[in-house]
Amino acid sequence: MNKIKKLKKIRLHHEGTHILLISAILLALVNGGLYWGVAHKAPFYIVLLASIVLYALMVNFFRCPIRIFKGDTEKIVVAPADGRVVVIEEVEEHEYFHDKRLMISIFMSITNVHANWYPVDGVVKHVSHQNGRFMKAWLPKASTENERSTIIIETPEGQTVMARQIAGAVARRIVTYAEAGEDCYIDEHMGFIKFGSRVDVYLPLGTEVLVKMGQSTTGNETVIAKLK
Repeated sequence: MNKIKKLKKIRLHHEGTHILLISAILLALVNGGLYWGVAHKAPFYIVLLASIVLYALMVNFFRCPIRIFKGDTEKIVVAPADGRVVVIEEVEEHEYFHDKRLMISIFMSITNVHANWYPVDGVVKHVSHQNGRFMKAWLPKASTENERSTIIIETPEGQTVMARQIAGAVARRIVTYAEAGEDCYIDEHMGFIKFGSRVDVYLPLGTEVLVKMGQSTTGNETVIAKLK
């Protein structure tokens, strides 16, 4: 029972450690300066309230729930991120496959958890990063024109799946933990995107889609598709 409770605890992602620490120091200095530097305390209380709200939003952004997928992972594709399904369509993928694929895209708002999980079990065959623009992440062109990282995974059944981390209008840093040649598993973190973004999953044609447009997803929990 204690182990189960421990797994359900929410921690802060290590990607936010320095940002949260520096922000806390800066906000403390600003509020301390106002408290000791002005005769009237009204400005101090206004700034203090704004600082608390801002810091709470930052802590919320970097929260990192510990999730364990329940069930058989064979041929299963799980959501790589918290968010909302914004694309389900067949597209021509020109950067790696050079053929038609089924794309499922999940948009993460600034209030979502921004850790990314591997969508399938397998072996990482390829990892690359492309510089690009910072358009709004839900726009169709964001998938191919925004800054992005691409992870190619071969499943135990020999299927090839692409996961693409895409920076949004606010996001300015994509962190990718995947390395070519290593085994990867559902339940493991694939990366992290800071401040608003999107993750695309490219699947073989004929894959069974198990989500709908506009549906909310929970990373490493929502099953979005089943491979043939």
